[in-house]
Amino acid sequence: MRDILDTITKWWAEDETFGLATVVSTFRSAPRDPGAALAVEGAGEVIGSVSGGCVEGSVYELAAEVTESGQPVLQRYGFSDDDAFAVGLTCGGIIDIFVEPVSKVTFPELADIQDAVERGEPVAVVTVISGPGQIGARRVVWGDGTRESTGTLQAGERLDAAVDDDVRGMLAQGLTGIRRYGEHGERLGDELAVFVNSFAPPPRMFVFGAIDFAAAVARVGKFLGYHVTVCDARPIFATKARFPDADEVVVDWPHRFLAGVEVDARTVICVLTHDPKFDVPVLEVALRTPAGYVGAMGSRRTHEDRLERLREIGLTETELARLRSPIGLDLGARTPEETAVSIAAELIKLHWGGTGQALTDTEGRIHPGEHVNA
Repeated sequence: MRDILDTITKWWAEDETFGLATVVSTFRSAPRDPGAALAVEGAGEVIGSVSGGCVEGSVYELAAEVTESGQPVLQRYGFSDDDAFAVGLTCGGIIDIFVEPVSKVTFPELADIQDAVERGEPVAVVTVISGPGQIGARRVVWGDGTRESTGTLQAGERLDAAVDDDVRGMLAQGLTGIRRYGEHGERLGDELAVFVNSFAPPPRMFVFGAIDFAAAVARVGKFLGYHVTVCDARPIFATKARFPDADEVVVDWPHRFLAGVEVDARTVICVLTHDPKFDVPVLEVALRTPAGYVGAMGSRRTHEDRLERLREIGLTETELARLRSPIGLDLGARTPEETAVSIAAELIKLHWGGTGQALTDTEGRIHPGEHVNA
């Protein structure tokens, strides 16, 4: 929903009621991930996508019906349906879509959510999508820990409290998906399903070394949705003019800068310095953080020399095993842009558990990591 938030908040501010369709779970080769959304306003204008085109027409009609009736609907599309071909879902996947009417009355927190997203503050929208209780009931969980959640899921304080605890953990990891509880919030039950749509700040990418390769990596990192920081100790090279795609350019010693910033499991660290006096100290810090990816550029000889230097200063073999070096997948890349693509390919492979092989040489599911949450 993040991609269409500006537009639907504008409709909301104009006192319109519109239908909002959100992907809540997927299976097999479903084309969009949970959280993808499509909205249809009263005059028929549509924004967003829930299937890349497969079932947009059917969802458009359902959103218009829900806007008229005021009753939310959980709808499944997929190969298990007799009319799967009729709505155009020919990819062999399943998507569950929750369609609800949205207005200032039904969703009074929408403008506050948009403000939080613009400020980079984590927030999650939790909606009852099936089971006992009030379908469409909503609770907004703010991730800063000081602001109380707003709204209620209409199934008792126990459910609201359980959801608050679970959702704050999901926000910390940037997770969106379905959670199940008992009718009154029991953690061992599964009668009641809620969809958690997390709006976490974008993951961080730190690029160390203000070289031409770094400019290409910053560009592709921004394209993939990272908040990109380029850092180098040399002010003549670390300038915004040389790295226009970076969110920030920092002049500092890489290891000192990295030691002073927040790093989590979604963080990507790319060390492109090619100089032991820069890359060994920053890798010592990086490999002792919870960063999800730490990669370093260089030849295999450079890599072996770097490992020896890191061993000498006390890093363990377990810590060294986290280092992706030489950085990127073997695509035969030579130019900065091609190298950036190889790094991006490795990030995607590790995130989704892909093989890195050509799809034409593989069999089975294209998207093996997907599963039904419902």
